[in-house]
Amino acid sequence: MSLSRKTSRVERQAGEEAARIAVAPMMDWTDRHCRYFLRTLNANATLYTEMITADALHHGDRERLLAFDEHEHPVVLQLGGSDPQRMASAAEQGARYGYDEININVGCPSDRVQSGRFGACLMAKPRIVADCVSAMTSAVEVPVTVKTRIGIDDQDSYAFLRTFVDEVAAAGCRRFIVHARKAILTGLSPKENRSIPPLDYARVYQLKRDYPELDLTINGGVKTVEDVRAHLRHVDGVMIGREAYSNPWFLAELASAFGSHGPASRRAVVLAMLPYIERALATGVPLKNITRHMLGLFAGQPGARAWRRSLSEFAHRPGAGLDVVTRALGMLPAAA
Repeated sequence: MSLSRKTSRVERQAGEEAARIAVAPMMDWTDRHCRYFLRTLNANATLYTEMITADALHHGDRERLLAFDEHEHPVVLQLGGSDPQRMASAAEQGARYGYDEININVGCPSDRVQSGRFGACLMAKPRIVADCVSAMTSAVEVPVTVKTRIGIDDQDSYAFLRTFVDEVAAAGCRRFIVHARKAILTGLSPKENRSIPPLDYARVYQLKRDYPELDLTINGGVKTVEDVRAHLRHVDGVMIGREAYSNPWFLAELASAFGSHGPASRRAVVLAMLPYIERALATGVPLKNITRHMLGLFAGQPGARAWRRSLSEFAHRPGAGLDVVTRALGMLPAAA
């Protein structure tokens, strides 16, 4: 990859329009096939990988973990870890593969993540996060950012959040993505942590007022275009999580609402996916690995149940090919 191409993507990532809407990193969901599909719905939204641990990159198959399609840009690599040098090495690998930004996970509350000393538990260790940011920004030219919560367990005061942001920002982080719920590290599952702790948007808005020089994106409970407009009156960007996955057409609605050109129809999205699916199948990717991300495309529309049922029943079968998708599409009304 040439330096000029990398710089162009960094500039685009830093551009106001591309940074306003993002799709959250979601474990088991936002893999490369999901991201390609979501990109067909919105040309500007920033897409995130699933969290990849620095240790996995150190020991594992880097090509399998990091490879992505150029169509996915702007795309962010999210890393999990707490060792500054290993995080710097992982960031360097990500930048070499062409990611537009490297993000540190300081929000995941799972037991497995806590045992590895990363994720949301790091909110209580801002010095470690700051050291990671410092090492990573020294290693790469692309932005290094942090996704965090507003607090953890009983450490959920605004002063606690400010202390975290103060130290991490001083190390060079200029963009924070803030999930507007605290994380409860004992007693709740990761799934429960996405809904049970109450949302506190006002706290994120206050953070932006107190740190106007920082780029702040809000995350949590965003489901409508009106939600996004309301948040953008207070912060720089909005991150969409589960709604983008269960109702992916929402991203097309956001494209239209914020001055971009979305796809003409849901059917057009499926047709745009066919060449990608054909290429992936030729490399040995099972059809189900791609179509599982497309099940919600027709949510709320006539024929949605038939679409989901057909893909679910036939895409997992050995040798399943493009005909499975075209047959499912044929079950839908012509106007879909």
